[in-house]
Amino acid sequence: MASATATAPAGTETFSVNPSPDEIALCTIDTCPINSSFYMYRLSLATNVAFAAIFGFHFAAFTAVWAWTRRGTSFTVPFLLGIACEIVGYAGRIKSYYNQWEETGFFMQIIGLTIGPAFLSASVYLCLSRIVAIYGPANSRIPAGWYTRIFIPCDIVSLVLQAGGGAAASVALDNHTSLDPGDNAMLAGLILQVVTLAIFVGLCADFGLRTWRRARAVGCAAALPQDAALARARASWSFRGFLAALGLAVLAIFWRAGPARMYDQWMFVGFEGVMVVAAVSALLVFHPAVCLGELIELHAETARVRAGQEEELGEEREMVKFARGVAGGGSSDDNTEHGERQPPVP
Repeated sequence: MASATATAPAGTETFSVNPSPDEIALCTIDTCPINSSFYMYRLSLATNVAFAAIFGFHFAAFTAVWAWTRRGTSFTVPFLLGIACEIVGYAGRIKSYYNQWEETGFFMQIIGLTIGPAFLSASVYLCLSRIVAIYGPANSRIPAGWYTRIFIPCDIVSLVLQAGGGAAASVALDNHTSLDPGDNAMLAGLILQVVTLAIFVGLCADFGLRTWRRARAVGCAAALPQDAALARARASWSFRGFLAALGLAVLAIFWRAGPARMYDQWMFVGFEGVMVVAAVSALLVFHPAVCLGELIELHAETARVRAGQEEELGEEREMVKFARGVAGGGSSDDNTEHGERQPPVP
């Protein structure tokens, strides 16, 4: 390949079309050809403004979601982690605007925006078991608890592959070795995420169809649980809005998890930024802590009652041990501490 140099001010060093790794560390927009940068094109001011706006949205969303952690829903933790990854990713993208050869910003973007949707997927998976409980486990092809047991481990594997691949690529870049192993690991994690989401969508559609068919066949009274709290949840507009928001979020995350569009600025804005903003907005407005508030409180109350019952049962057992110890002529502490049964006193 013929050598070429970029136009640079007088006295400024310029490098060839294929600068060495040591030269790349010194590259600027004036000294190196743009196709030797991480992005292969000049990041525009307009897209940088768009990314700054998306960054601001995610920061505000994180602050709002943080307030819901007091409501005690497990949905919130992965949701917060997903938004935090988006914040880191867009901070890296904005940082790259000022130096497209600087690896820190590039890897902040790649790792943050790659694993962020995986955490958002996990938050969605945690919602399905609750929806199955509201509409009746009898309508589900698999037990409600198995949705999290199946999909959360798959999501964890996807996260490990993507995060590990990003870390491996970063190390390879520092060592001036091939990035292919790290890139392949990230791609494998992304493929697993897409496949897992596709199976999840299929099971959601199957559950909805089975519920509808059973309700038509035997009537809603027989097909759906008639518990008063569950019936109120199904009839509320907030819960129906939550179902619509969840569907929108799943479709947006699924679309975002498709092939990377990093090398087209506006495609990246539209198919990464807009899709994730849509998913986060839907789940923020129809947050489970609001839409399922009564059921969450009932679940917490049930857990407290069960914990109290267990405590009372434990106290009762201790009293029985004590009574047996007294009847046997020794204290319950003596019998239990030494693990010996004392003979009864005649």
